[in-house]
Amino acid sequence: MHDAAFLTTATRHGGGLMRAVAAYPDAPRPWLDLSTGINPEPWRGARAAEAELNRLPDPGALQALETAAASAFGCAPQRTAATAGAEAAIRLLPLLLGVRSVEIVGPTYGAHAEAWRAAGVATRLIAPDQAATSQAGVLVIVNPNNPDGRLTRRADLIAMARARSEAGRWLVVDESFIECAPDDSVSDLAEPGLIVLRSFGKFYGLAGVRLGFMLAAPDLISRLRALLGDWPVGADALIMGRGAYADSGWRRRTQTALADRADRLDDLLVRAGFQIIGGTSLFRMTRTPHAAPWFQHLCRAGVLTRPFDHTPDALRFGVPTERDLPRLARALETFS
Repeated sequence: MHDAAFLTTATRHGGGLMRAVAAYPDAPRPWLDLSTGINPEPWRGARAAEAELNRLPDPGALQALETAAASAFGCAPQRTAATAGAEAAIRLLPLLLGVRSVEIVGPTYGAHAEAWRAAGVATRLIAPDQAATSQAGVLVIVNPNNPDGRLTRRADLIAMARARSEAGRWLVVDESFIECAPDDSVSDLAEPGLIVLRSFGKFYGLAGVRLGFMLAAPDLISRLRALLGDWPVGADALIMGRGAYADSGWRRRTQTALADRADRLDDLLVRAGFQIIGGTSLFRMTRTPHAAPWFQHLCRAGVLTRPFDHTPDALRFGVPTERDLPRLARALETFS
């Protein structure tokens, strides 16, 4: 796969490191993967023991995980269901809600539109200023938005959730990056028509564990459980999720550390000629008229970033670790 072909495939979503290695076999190893908004310094705690991996997950362990997560989110356990990543919940929403029309505030994470369109639901993207007047059966807002970090304030979401509930319509708020903006979370809100999606892997840096949550009214949670079956997540998700969500000290320290490193990343990027146009403390969205050459140059330096087909002058950088900031700085300095 040559440069142009890999650039095209890389616009769908972050990751794809194996494809990058194949496209740039001479790039330095190991690669520095900044193509996703996943914390590169994960929570480090106990994993599942061998005995737990050797048997089916226990219902009591699932209940303990959901209780710990609900406490961290500020919601009731009966409104909380664990899923194999937020992605699993996204794909199941069309089966749960059975609506005819969906509007998604965009541009945003593509899986939302993919899921509804695959189910045959009339789906369209709308601008942020159209959200409050949406008449669709379901309105989807990613908050903070992926990929640009656009933030919808909590007060506005509360007003929309209440108005839509009164009208018999749904509001889905995808809070996969909300740990970067916790004051604007609506996970604690108990409106009947509100569904909140949470991701474990991004902030906690454990995307491979495949853990997420749907927060919703208890009757909808019961219907979701019927679709998921008795073992919705594996042993590592049960053990690591419970431990991480109970670790409030790690959460506070990490929020501070990520914000500091994001500021330092901004300095590097601005000095290299990028314009910062958005982001969170897990990723920064930039604009440059040379996005494609920059993407290819960084790949040749073993640094994977995220390009976009809908915004061809944009390039997104995940926030690197302290030890990787100098490597990125050197790669940025050699562009010509």
